[in-house]
Amino acid sequence: MEAKAQAKYVRCTPMKARRVVDQVRGKRAVDAVGVLRFAPQSAAVPVRKVIESAIANARYKAERDGERFNENDLFITEVYADEGPTLKRFRPRAQGRAARILKRTSHITVVVGDRADTAKQEGAR
Repeated sequence: MEAKAQAKYVRCTPMKARRVVDQVRGKRAVDAVGVLRFAPQSAAVPVRKVIESAIANARYKAERDGERFNENDLFITEVYADEGPTLKRFRPRAQGRAARILKRTSHITVVVGDRADTAKQEGAR
């Protein structure tokens, strides 16, 4: 069982999102949600929502296929934060000048699966 969830155009820099993503990589999905619920970083909120969405996608997939489902069996097999488009803004400065402000976005992707799925992926590489 493997399920994927993605959040695109999240108004958080990819560098800050990667700090949070690295904390939960390889953990049990339920434990990762618990860790992120109390993490002080602002990027923890969108990452937690994507993990919860991936768990819900796995639940839906299991019910659709008639398989048994247990949240505690799910692990985060893949998680990464890629760079999205950058919004370019200008801020007025002294003596009629302007300074460019870069508002970066990121795409957060989470794949959850069983430990067996992880072993199959490692064997395929």
